[in-house]
Amino acid sequence: MKQVTYDVIVIGGGPSGLMAGIAAAEQGAKVLLVDKGDKLGRKLAISGGGRCNVTNRLPVDEIIKHIPGNGRFLYSAFSVFNNEDIIRFFERLGIRLKEEDHGRMFPVTDNAQSVVNALINQLKKLNVDIRVNTPVADVEYENGKIVGITLKTGEFISAKCVVVAVGGKSVPQTGSTGDGYAWAEKAGHTVTELFPTEVPITSKEPFIQQRTLQGLSLRDVALSVLDPKGKPIIAHRMDMIFTHFGISGPAALRCSQFVVKALKKYQTGYVTMSIDAIPDKNAEEIFQSIVSRLKAEPKKAVKNVVKGILPERYLLFLLEKNEIDPQTLAGTLSHEKVRLFVRDCKQFQFHVHGTLPIEKAFVTGGGVSVKEIHPKEMSSKLMEGLYFCGEILDIHGYTGGYNITAALVTGRLAGMNAAKHALTNRA
Repeated sequence: MKQVTYDVIVIGGGPSGLMAGIAAAEQGAKVLLVDKGDKLGRKLAISGGGRCNVTNRLPVDEIIKHIPGNGRFLYSAFSVFNNEDIIRFFERLGIRLKEEDHGRMFPVTDNAQSVVNALINQLKKLNVDIRVNTPVADVEYENGKIVGITLKTGEFISAKCVVVAVGGKSVPQTGSTGDGYAWAEKAGHTVTELFPTEVPITSKEPFIQQRTLQGLSLRDVALSVLDPKGKPIIAHRMDMIFTHFGISGPAALRCSQFVVKALKKYQTGYVTMSIDAIPDKNAEEIFQSIVSRLKAEPKKAVKNVVKGILPERYLLFLLEKNEIDPQTLAGTLSHEKVRLFVRDCKQFQFHVHGTLPIEKAFVTGGGVSVKEIHPKEMSSKLMEGLYFCGEILDIHGYTGGYNITAALVTGRLAGMNAAKHALTNRA
């Protein structure tokens, strides 16, 4: 059988791999896309709650702020292909997008599969060879350059360039099981320590273990991660939820990577977090408001007088924590007790002890060091013809379309530049 040689092989059928395959084929390269799963775009199909948050419309500087893991590395890439280009790209494929809160962009269909189908149809239109159920055993290098890949079946496929787009280690049911790190290390690349980000946080606090607040959502609170001196490392103002193991919801997910880093840095075994449940008012305003309510209705039970300033379960929890009987008559409550209660409304502090494992995270922190990647090309500085894109790189953002934006932008550059390199070096 005659050995087929490709200009570019893309390994991985997630957002960055699909985009890389399209970009390479648009340059006129002969492209093969291989994925070990039975269908392409599995992570994309479940993203954004099955609606697929394809990008974010905020200005580039804002997007980079929302990618705390090496976001600045993407400035060069954004100068070539940015979030507005992503929007135009999808609209050219017939996927109309709509903008929702915080700049998040979704397909008008509210259906992630329509996005996946549009990408796959484009690959087919561009005559990209697609092989699913095709696990790769190794990426092969000789004399400092790519020569091809070996499949788990033992088959070797030669190529001028290989784009590694196999994802990280989070959401392994979609095929992201960390296969690419060994191929990167074999080429001489540094893989920085992997850790979970955008992941629920765990706590051994008695009120968590006893499930006192399990299932309670707090809306629009300011959740902070504190250093050992009590100074905020980061604060995020969003919704959160108490669970049977700790806390989750958008605010907790955004704080999670800072919890992981603080646990490692300070080696204390726990990190203190703080909830400001009334972020639009300062403590004195809340105190004065409660005192005037208590004065106005001295014969009423305290819990009825302060009703509505917090969700009821959280209100009762904080009253109990400060040894205030909810049935106490309003007129008999001391100012000192009110101040203690207000302090907890503004900064209820509790200890957290870790996060769920990386497999339960939405995003993988760490990966192939960006110091060893050309930022405008996504090419390896160490191995000719080797390109990386997507979550395998040491780049991670918050949820809200930022990770998919990074994946699509790096995928676009990797595919385009791999094709250009291969075509220049065609024998």
